[in-house]
Amino acid sequence: MTQTLKPREGYVQAFAEFERGAAVGPSWLTPLRKAAISRFGEIGFPSRHDEEWRFSNPAAIAETPYELAQTGHGLRMTASDIASYAFEEMGGTRLVFIDGGYVPSLTVIGKLPQGAVVGSLSEAFAAHHPAIEPHLARYAKFDTAFPALNTAFLSDGAFVYIPRSAVVKEPIHLLFLTTDAGKPTVSHPRTLIVAEENSRATIVESYAGIGAGTTLTNAVTEVVVGQSANLDHYKLNRESLSAAHVATMQVQMAQQSVFSSHSINLGGSFVRNDANAVLAAEHIECTLNGLALIDGKRLVDNHTAIDHAMPNCNSHELYKFIVDEQGRGVFNGKIYVREDAQKTDAKQTNQALLLSADAQINTKPQLEIFADDVKCTHGATIGQLDPEQQFYLQSRGIPKAEARNLLIYAFASDVVSRIKVPALRAQLDAILLSELPRR
Repeated sequence: MTQTLKPREGYVQAFAEFERGAAVGPSWLTPLRKAAISRFGEIGFPSRHDEEWRFSNPAAIAETPYELAQTGHGLRMTASDIASYAFEEMGGTRLVFIDGGYVPSLTVIGKLPQGAVVGSLSEAFAAHHPAIEPHLARYAKFDTAFPALNTAFLSDGAFVYIPRSAVVKEPIHLLFLTTDAGKPTVSHPRTLIVAEENSRATIVESYAGIGAGTTLTNAVTEVVVGQSANLDHYKLNRESLSAAHVATMQVQMAQQSVFSSHSINLGGSFVRNDANAVLAAEHIECTLNGLALIDGKRLVDNHTAIDHAMPNCNSHELYKFIVDEQGRGVFNGKIYVREDAQKTDAKQTNQALLLSADAQINTKPQLEIFADDVKCTHGATIGQLDPEQQFYLQSRGIPKAEARNLLIYAFASDVVSRIKVPALRAQLDAILLSELPRR
């Protein structure tokens, strides 16, 4: 891929080279890859003229000559190199991917129930695991640019399979790291999580950057939650301030299943998270929460879509933004209630705290309701720190800066306190308390 090529042509050419060399996987994956790159060739990158991207223009990504990241850096790294990102206090299982490649030497496999599989997609391809073909690339459609590119360059990623009635007591940590290659690089990590009927597990999906290289992480995560299964999911972004991060999470839920996801954004210069869930049967409980700390000229855009396709389902959303300096936050939340989805109970809340005169937030909560017996609410609030609250704290002997940080922390902790993994919650508390004085 060179600068003389137009962005669309560059990726198409890079795919041809990838297909000749690095592409691996089963034969049924080849037509999917080709269909995906063909779709990208038709539509190209979105622009601010597209309604879904008008507040987060990806022109800088489209114009940057990213090259496909090479995976050799990971083979030279040690456990001490990744210690600050590993959340070792959580215990359990940890899979490590560096620049998109699986690194077995840094991976730790904890205690898993019989039949459970936690490993790389490339290993699952080689083992012909029966859960791969029915689910991989079946839910995250490649009708938009970034999922199309991820599917086209799909070669490795994380695979988590929890069999029927199995309970994984300790968290499963999927750690994706990028390194500084001295030139702009892109990786396309793919994750497939399948929780079978009546199973239970906790997944921590985290992204971080080693060094200050110009990188693009284009991630796709597909989650299948079987009947009566319960899955807790946490996503943490701590990539460098020169990194772009675009991610799609697609969740497919079966009858009486429970899924919750908490997304925490602390890094990245341009961050776009698309979180979509299809409630495809009755008596489903779905929760999507998020928190973003934004400063400098950074952008974090959280797009959510919850499709209530069947009756008697509940969904809950709480997204919070703390925006300072010239940072920009975007929230676009959609709730679809289809005609047959009676007895739906859906709640959506977006709250933003602006800490400077130049901070910006664009919020667009949306409801599309085609059923009449429902309870649906949505709302957005945007404000600044309450001077009376700050004065009250100061009157009790707390210095002005500490009083300000305490109020900001209280605003953020409403999301962090909902995290059920004690070690993860404690580390995020520590990160917030260390970040706030700097910001």
